[in-house]
Amino acid sequence: MSIWDAFERISANNTPKNKKLSFVIAGLGNPGIQYENSRHNAGYMAVDALAAKYGFTFSSHKFRSLCAEAEIGGVRCLVLKPETYMNNSGEAVSQALDYYKIPIENLLVIFDDISLEPSHIRIRRKGSAGGHNGIKSIIALCDSEEFPRIKLGVGAKPHPDYDLADWVLGKFNEQQRSAFDSRLDDVCAAAELIVNGKISEAMNLYNK
Repeated sequence: MSIWDAFERISANNTPKNKKLSFVIAGLGNPGIQYENSRHNAGYMAVDALAAKYGFTFSSHKFRSLCAEAEIGGVRCLVLKPETYMNNSGEAVSQALDYYKIPIENLLVIFDDISLEPSHIRIRRKGSAGGHNGIKSIIALCDSEEFPRIKLGVGAKPHPDYDLADWVLGKFNEQQRSAFDSRLDDVCAAAELIVNGKISEAMNLYNK
């Protein structure tokens, strides 16, 4: 059996059809080569890490997103990379929740946070957008703040006059990227706990 045959078997086994899809995980970012690996695409990077760990691929386009269905910690999840651009992330997320009749509390959103250094993550049960336009869009179109989220540190602007858009659309230097990547295993582990209803445990273990 080739490595690709093995990978396809893992992927097939990872989306059991006899289980109801019950959770949505959305990693936020912007589509397009020009935005790859930018700070604002931290959410994309996180769900790519989930794909690598749990053996699935983003092989379909639905809900204005790249999509995959996967079993994560025994829970069948729809994993999204919205392609609406960051400021309209709620359009993709709300469509997916509505289609599968999934309650807002079964939505996990993973996204960048400039208030945290690249080696830090913060897990929250719910809350306001905190100035993040992707979260602002999701809250507006889903009409709720009651969803868990994982914030991924990307670092603050180097000085107050630095343009925020230029900063978040810019890329990590080598040291920052290494620090960011060092927490992706923790993000995956936290996501598995959260979809299993263990957010307190995830917060206690990984909020650092």
